[in-house]
Amino acid sequence: MRAEVAGRGAADPSRYLMIKFMSMRTRTRISKGGQISIPAPIRRRWGTSTVALSDEGSRIVLEPAPDDPIAAAEGALAEELGGIDIGRLRRVAREDERLAEARRRL
Repeated sequence: MRAEVAGRGAADPSRYLMIKFMSMRTRTRISKGGQISIPAPIRRRWGTSTVALSDEGSRIVLEPAPDDPIAAAEGALAEELGGIDIGRLRRVAREDERLAEARRRL
């Protein structure tokens, strides 16, 4: 696997290392409790402690997810949201969750 770099006649070894680094693959066991361990180098690379799991029929896919989805949405939608108070939205969402939980307990 060699990558040619524009303006150079030879392959750039740092490009090869980056491609190699980006394709980590590992095998892990599922515990009796349904847990898996994600190796530290992979966790560090993605910088998150939260993943999204998708069952795609013939395979299971784990994708990094933001630890705080509201903060991620705030950053991604900052221009569209304009002057919306994200802190207020968080408080309302938490109150809604609290009320829903209280209804479930009845």
